[in-house]
Amino acid sequence: MSKSPPAENSRVRETLALNIKRRRAELDLSQEQLAYASGLHRTYIAHVERMVRNPSLDNVARIAEALGVEVFELLKPRRQRQ
Repeated sequence: MSKSPPAENSRVRETLALNIKRRRAELDLSQEQLAYASGLHRTYIAHVERMVRNPSLDNVARIAEALGVEVFELLKPRRQRQ
C-alpha cells in the first residue's frame, strides 16, 4: 500500500475542518461547547479546525456524535454533500 501524497492528506484535513466549522455554526455551538459535548479539550477542537492536528478516527467519531452527524458527513467534500 502506498502512502497518500501530502496534498491529499491536507485536503482531507481541510474538508474535515470546514465541515466541523459549518455544522458547529448551524448548531450555534462554540468550540468550547463542542469540546464539552465530545469530551475533548477546546484547544484540540481549535487545532482540528485550523488543520494543525490530525485527529484519530475515534476523535472524529466523538466530534461527529456531538454534532449529530455521521462520520462520513464530516469527511465528505462540500460539493458532494446534499
